[in-house]
Amino acid sequence: MLRAGLVGTSPILGIFSSYADRMAATRELLDRVERHCSGEHSAKALREAIVAELRRAIPFDGYVFAVTDPVTRVATAPLADVPGLPWERLPELIRWRYQTTINRWTEMLDAGESAASLLATTCGEPSASPLWHNVQRDLGVTDSASVVFGDRYGCWGFLELLRRSPVPFAKNEIALLSALSPMVTAGLRRALARTFVAPAEHVTRLGPAVVILGPDLAVRNQTAGAAEALAKLLPPDEPISPIPAAVYNIGAALIASENGVPVGPPWSRVNLGGSRWLTVRADRIGGEIAVSIEVSTSAERMDLFARTHALSARETEVLELLATGLDTKEIAAALVLSDHTVNDHVKAVLAKCGARNRQVLLSRAHGG
Repeated sequence: MLRAGLVGTSPILGIFSSYADRMAATRELLDRVERHCSGEHSAKALREAIVAELRRAIPFDGYVFAVTDPVTRVATAPLADVPGLPWERLPELIRWRYQTTINRWTEMLDAGESAASLLATTCGEPSASPLWHNVQRDLGVTDSASVVFGDRYGCWGFLELLRRSPVPFAKNEIALLSALSPMVTAGLRRALARTFVAPAEHVTRLGPAVVILGPDLAVRNQTAGAAEALAKLLPPDEPISPIPAAVYNIGAALIASENGVPVGPPWSRVNLGGSRWLTVRADRIGGEIAVSIEVSTSAERMDLFARTHALSARETEVLELLATGLDTKEIAAALVLSDHTVNDHVKAVLAKCGARNRQVLLSRAHGG
């Protein structure tokens, strides 16, 4: 049985001759990642850049880096490289990921823990993890390091690094991943906020778009409109797959909730590029799972817009009332505030969102 190596340093970071050298190398890595997070990357490009930087400091053989809906915490756009995983086992991997609470991003976020390794958490007994026991063991995974990215506005994603060597993740590697968490959290949130700045592209109504999954998440059936909807969910620069991972994640979230280990409500908002957003939901129909795909409503977009731009609760209230067509005096009356205070809130919202006036602000939030 594998045993956790809780003492020692990274084989890469450990090559430096002194503690000062290691600290300097770590600081340089953090600075590079912070520059990426402060740039104009898309959420996908940002994740790719972070993975590339981590490869320079921490040995790993595979990874899963997902964006999550900030409210439901369900994964929407996983970026992954899992060596040895046959495509047909992807639904199984996702299903067990959601049913495993050990180092799951939701539990880590709720506990205020930024990063952790599987062997350290299980005291060297990885079989305690259903995900490892049922899938990752077969893939030759010996240890994993998990990082969660969340703040007071929601959960924005998680990263899992996979290692197949006998060397477990060391304490200093986990500490490095923990130090990355706040800046990557802000970077992911800002990257999603920029989707609302891009010119809005019209998303036609999809009609009845429903995919039927079995208990094992295998596709059983789908409506005529589902093919178009699934095509929209597929990343444009990736090969066609039988079904986007977003649909599997929603189904897995429903199963986890039914089994008493919920991640969050089984729905999530998925960005299609630009300012286009779809909402994917799962519900039970007899012994099968129905996953619906539809254009996100104005309310769903508005909530996400406010969270990605880090609006306060009061600023969000003002934005929502602006969206109903109220003017300053009417908003002031509704919130029992002075006109001056309302105008200050509006100015703050405009500044945070980079909008020159109320019309531009609402156009971006609504998507048209």
